[in-house]
Amino acid sequence: MLVQFSIIPVAGDGSISDEIAEALRIVDRSGLPYQLTPSGTCVEGGWEEVMGLIQQCHEQARRTSRHVITTIKIEDEEGERNKLRDNVVSIEEKVGRRLQRIPS
Repeated sequence: MLVQFSIIPVAGDGSISDEIAEALRIVDRSGLPYQLTPSGTCVEGGWEEVMGLIQQCHEQARRTSRHVITTIKIEDEEGERNKLRDNVVSIEEKVGRRLQRIPS
């Protein structure tokens, strides 16, 4: 199962990077494959472990913010693994090159 989620602490001074960093520490310690993106995090694993991880991240954000919005998008395809990598590779193969362009 591949899950993309984002956590948005609403209250505060406008910067949420400290709260997001705390959540990413939890994700990193989980040992699950993940990819940080500019607007969320993709994690791959079983239902119980991924949903438990998202719950931990949400609860961490609630420790510092009274109002937290967590969005979750799930791709659940029976028998599939490595979707975190394979979804991207499939598109890159069709385009004929790597598609990671990050401005410096």
